[in-house]
Amino acid sequence: MHMFSDTIALSGRSLKKWIRSPFSILPIVIQAAVWLLLFGNSFNPGNSIPSSSGGSLGVLQQAFGGAANYITFLTPGVIGMLALTGMSFLGVDFVWDRLNGYLDMLKTSPIPRSAIYFGGVLQNIVKAMVAAVITFAVALVVPDGLRLAAGFGIWNLLGVFFAIAMLTTVFSTLFTGISIAAKSTDSFFAVVNFLFFPVAFTSTALFPINFFPGWLKPLAQANPISLASEAARLLVVNATLSASQFSTFADDILGLFLYVIIFVALGTLLARNALKGD
Repeated sequence: MHMFSDTIALSGRSLKKWIRSPFSILPIVIQAAVWLLLFGNSFNPGNSIPSSSGGSLGVLQQAFGGAANYITFLTPGVIGMLALTGMSFLGVDFVWDRLNGYLDMLKTSPIPRSAIYFGGVLQNIVKAMVAAVITFAVALVVPDGLRLAAGFGIWNLLGVFFAIAMLTTVFSTLFTGISIAAKSTDSFFAVVNFLFFPVAFTSTALFPINFFPGWLKPLAQANPISLASEAARLLVVNATLSASQFSTFADDILGLFLYVIIFVALGTLLARNALKGD
């Protein structure tokens, strides 16, 4: 119980600083708009299909799992990409805390070391979920934007954000552990850059699995961004899932749950060794 209250207190400190900053929300809106408006239109595969062909909409819907347009397909993937980007850079807070001596002060205070780690994990999850909600809202209002399936309701919405919450937990546990273990901003960003591009571009965030070459498909299918994006898309595009679609959704959630277990263990180990070794 003591660890729980300390975790809440430490995460609350960081969230208060984040909320009080006048530029906390604006970058999220800008990133969402850039991804959805610029990428969503510049790289829209529908642009390469002549309008005179008459069947372009049907071709796209078949390729993109029945999505009404490309931005409908893209939105869950963009949320996943922003979760990865956000966790990659939100974690640097611990590096700064180490450099300015705040982390040393925490280690000498009568709080569990694990509360330091889980406090960071929790506050980063909250920030990422705020970004996810804002991105979803932006997708609904951009031109030719997100089109929800007929019958899409509150349970579908909760299912979408449950999948996203699991994804943010995966990344938060990993990058928070890395940031506590990092001795400098240079070493932290070196690890982030090493991990970011392989994870981001071996996922189905931007394009469906049938766009990938055969050798890359297994990696793309196992990618946590792919799992969360696919689970969210099933609900956005279909609302009411068939038996096979529900089975796919359940498999995706199970895969994310396994990632959470693995990365909680890995992040905790990194943080524990770093806090013990200082």
